[in-house]
Amino acid sequence: MSSILVTGGAGFIGSHLVDALLERNEKVIVIDNLSMGDENNLPHDNNITFIKGDLSDSKLVNKLFSEYDINTIFHLGAVASVVASIENPSETHRTNMDGTLILLEAAKKYGVGRFIFASSAAIFGDEPTLPKSEESIIKPLTPYAIDKYGSEQYVIAYNRLYHLPTTVLRFFNVFGNRQNPSSPYSGVVSILTDKFKKIQNNEEDSFTLYGEGDQTRDFIHVKDVVKALILVMEREEAVGEIFNLGTGISTSLKQLIEIYERVTGLSLPIIEKEERSGDIKFSYTSIEKIKAIGYTPDYSLEEGLKVYWNNECS
Repeated sequence: MSSILVTGGAGFIGSHLVDALLERNEKVIVIDNLSMGDENNLPHDNNITFIKGDLSDSKLVNKLFSEYDINTIFHLGAVASVVASIENPSETHRTNMDGTLILLEAAKKYGVGRFIFASSAAIFGDEPTLPKSEESIIKPLTPYAIDKYGSEQYVIAYNRLYHLPTTVLRFFNVFGNRQNPSSPYSGVVSILTDKFKKIQNNEEDSFTLYGEGDQTRDFIHVKDVVKALILVMEREEAVGEIFNLGTGISTSLKQLIEIYERVTGLSLPIIEKEERSGDIKFSYTSIEKIKAIGYTPDYSLEEGLKVYWNNECS
C-alpha cells in the first residue's frame, strides 16, 4: 500500500493534516526534526511511521524513498521563524530551500502522484496592494520569505520541466490548537489564547498593542487549511498551480481582541505602545482562485476561536 509523506508532520499544521489523513485510512509517514514540532502532537496509530530527521539530509531522504512506496508528499517542514532566518540565514536556507530541492529531486527520481508545498503570505512583504492575489507583486523582506518564494518557483518549475504533479498553497494567518504561544513564530491568536487562559486562572497578564490596533490580517482556522490541502491533492486542476489560502476577510487586531473577549467572556488588559517600524500593517487575500476548484472555508473567525478556546479549556 502506498504512503503519504508529511514533512513537518509533528508541527502545528502538519499534525492536524496527519489526523485528517488517518481518518481517511491513509498510511502516513512523518519526517520532522522536532526543532519546532512535538511528537506528542501525533496520535498512537499503526498507520503512522515517524522518522526524526532533517530534510536537508539527502541520504536520509533518499533512503526514505527507497524503503517506502510514497505516492503523495505534503511538504510543510521548514524553519518557520523569521527571526531565526535573519539570525542564521545560511542554516535556515539549508532546511527551507535546499530541503525542498532535495525532496523534489527524490520525488522526480522515484515518481510521486502529488507534491504539495506549503508557502507563506510572507512572500508579499509590505507591498501595499490589497487584497493579495496570486498575481500580486512579490516583495520578500526576510531570508525566510526569500526561501519560501524560491521554493515556490522550484516546485512549479518541476511541474513545467519534469511533469511532476505539484501545487503551491500560500498560507495566510493560520490559528488553532497546538500552536505554540512561546514559539518565535507564534501567531497572535495563540499568544492571546495563552493570556486569556492566565486571566481565567486569576493570574495577572496583559497584551501589548502597538499603534491603534488597526493593523489587519486574514485569520484562517487550521482545519480549513487541512481541508484545502486535501482538496488540492484530489483535484487535477490544482496541478501546476499556486493558490493563496485565507478566508478573504480582513480583520483588525482590535476586532480580533473584541471577538475573543466575547468568546471567552473575559476582559484582556491592554498596554498601548507606539507603532513599530517595519511591521506589515495590512494583509488579506482574495480566495477566488481556490474557490473556483471547490474550496470554501467552514469556520468564521468567531467559530474558529470558539473551537480553539473550548479545546484549550476542556
